[in-house]
Amino acid sequence: MPAKKKSTSSSSKAKQQDDQLSASSSTQDLVGSCSGITTPGSPTLEGNFAGPPTKVADSSYLQGSDPEISGDGTDVIKSDGYLEDHRAYFGQRFAHFKRWVRDIELNEGGIDKFSRGYENFGLHVTNEGVRYREWAPGAREASLVGDFNGWDIGANPLTRNEYGVWETVVPNTASGEVAIAHGSHIKVTFVTDKGERVYRLPAWSRYVTQDLNKSPIYESVFYNPAHKYEFKHKRLVPPADLRIYEAHVGISSPEARVATFKEFTQNVLPMISDLGYNAVQLMAVMEHAYYASFGYQVTSFFAPSSRYGEPDDLRELVDTAHSLGIVVFLDVVHSHACNNVEDGLNQFDGTDHCYFHEGGRGRHELWNSRLFNYGHHEVTRFLLSNLRYWIEEFGFDGFRFDGVTSMMYKHHGIAYGFSGHYNEYFGGNTDEEAVVYLMLANYMCHKLYPGFVTIAEDVSGMPAMCRSVQEGGVGFDYRLTMSVPDMWIKLLKESKDEDWSMDHIAHQLTNRRYQERAITYCESHDQALVGDKTLAFWMMDKEMYTNMSDHTDLTPVIERGMALHKMIRLVTCGLGGEGYLTFEGNEFGHPEWLDFPREGNGSSFHYARRQFNLVKDEMLRYKYLYRFDKAMMHLEQQHKWLSAHDQWVTLKHEGDKVLAFERGGLVWVFNFHPTNSYTDYRVGAGWAGKYMVALSTDDHEFLGQGRINHSTEHFSTPMEWNGRPNYIQVYLPARTAVVLRHSE
Repeated sequence: MPAKKKSTSSSSKAKQQDDQLSASSSTQDLVGSCSGITTPGSPTLEGNFAGPPTKVADSSYLQGSDPEISGDGTDVIKSDGYLEDHRAYFGQRFAHFKRWVRDIELNEGGIDKFSRGYENFGLHVTNEGVRYREWAPGAREASLVGDFNGWDIGANPLTRNEYGVWETVVPNTASGEVAIAHGSHIKVTFVTDKGERVYRLPAWSRYVTQDLNKSPIYESVFYNPAHKYEFKHKRLVPPADLRIYEAHVGISSPEARVATFKEFTQNVLPMISDLGYNAVQLMAVMEHAYYASFGYQVTSFFAPSSRYGEPDDLRELVDTAHSLGIVVFLDVVHSHACNNVEDGLNQFDGTDHCYFHEGGRGRHELWNSRLFNYGHHEVTRFLLSNLRYWIEEFGFDGFRFDGVTSMMYKHHGIAYGFSGHYNEYFGGNTDEEAVVYLMLANYMCHKLYPGFVTIAEDVSGMPAMCRSVQEGGVGFDYRLTMSVPDMWIKLLKESKDEDWSMDHIAHQLTNRRYQERAITYCESHDQALVGDKTLAFWMMDKEMYTNMSDHTDLTPVIERGMALHKMIRLVTCGLGGEGYLTFEGNEFGHPEWLDFPREGNGSSFHYARRQFNLVKDEMLRYKYLYRFDKAMMHLEQQHKWLSAHDQWVTLKHEGDKVLAFERGGLVWVFNFHPTNSYTDYRVGAGWAGKYMVALSTDDHEFLGQGRINHSTEHFSTPMEWNGRPNYIQVYLPARTAVVLRHSE
């Protein structure tokens, strides 16, 4: 099974993310319905409900029971006049969303109860015994089998209700003990509509294991430890200035093997805290069949990957992070599911369309995976309950939704380049059912957990993605600035330093939609994967093997690479968004690339590890980049520019290669020129008074030349300069950035 390819378009992501306010010439209304598909045993209601209505649909209720969503979904137009041509689309999409909220309220008792499906489906220990419940409308017969009953298909049959939900109870033993022992292997077996007997892992399995010495197929394990981990700390509300450390537990060790949750807790969390990051974003947590897929081929959506340990080990990780003041985000993969049948959701009940669309619409040809039917009631219950499960059971404080572009468009972004024209977002290519599901997910998370954070990975730049659902937006808190890392890679690959455009850099870093927040980054896991290279490796390449020791000469290549590594990170963090992200190891210039064990590399773990030992080696130069990243994070912690509302780009001088701006009460000045240094360089300043150096990339502790004197006092002159009422004069060595604070 191939690893998921993250790029979904033939054109560059930089162009796709260019959110130009292009006027639309016409509107194509989509026809949306929340009725979903009709399967055997499903009611033909406005949503395939697993029970009779709980409320009466009186006329006042149908106007919208939740005052938070009493509008018509067109408020987003107030701040973007170019959306006016699509008013009908926004109104219709919001009506679709409100039908879902209404139907869930009427038939399920509200979104809180509806999204707690994990409390009813799957395996649960009760006073009478172990209750098992599963939705499989296409099956004719069902039985629960496992170690506990000798895999006897006749011992524990399931009964089915009119909605395709199967249920059984395995009674306690005569002495009152749970009849299924902790650690027992379990499966559900169905007789399909065609008369074939099939064996499946329960769709709501909470722990599945894999023994590669026997088979690559996962087995479901009944997880009922005598002592469940008890949380000692409450969930945290994520701060407004997010500094995110993106991490993959399995690679978080210098050793050539899969690291564990416990090792991450003991070794990596303290380092994240020391650096000054206030959030960790965990990848590849949901169980996935293929390690090299980076977690993007999910087989069991409710099971933390057993590669890293037991579920309670993950609980301890999250709890420990909270004790350090670090919020924890989960990388959520609801954009598609693994194609596996025996240990996945594919053909779960013997049909092609249980959780997924039938036929071609239900398949992602590029990723070789299945696509959810977001318009189906039970599929929506499964997915929303999946989100609630990770919050309630593990204490996650936010989600990063993967592959949102693939979800929102019928073409999934395959061989499609987004130009920024609004018809591309609101025309016939949009999958309204998927967009409305994302609205429901965001509505649920924010309504039930105030302050909860959701982040969208979208390369299309859809307008109103990060506007609230109540206004008619999709409801995300942040989007990823996916064009920014593309810009840096393109500059390093295709341009000489002296040809870099300050205007282009400033434009890409500030090109964000009004009133929509963004998480910015120089490089994430995408840029580290094999086929690409980290920024450090692009700049220093083979010399990282020979010249990264303090006992070797500081060559021009290493000197340039170290200087630009710091400057690129600082300008991106300072100007690029309302949150900042780094991928583990890249903060200290991790060498080489990331490649998981696979057939093509002899199943090697050599590149599937993070060499944190490089930072601890005082002989090596990686420590200088680590120190700078730490200084940058702690400066943000002090001044909180990521959540500041002031941002002025005051200077973009192409000849001098100088870029200057104000943000967070600080003055930022970057001299990207490879050779020219400037004395008494005038820079506009908004505040009168004295300025002192807050951070310099040229300090000795960061492997600079120490040319910036931190004790120098810079006094403003009351004369307009660069469009600001004052100016200060600073010393700007070549390839150096200086951040100055207003001392008053």
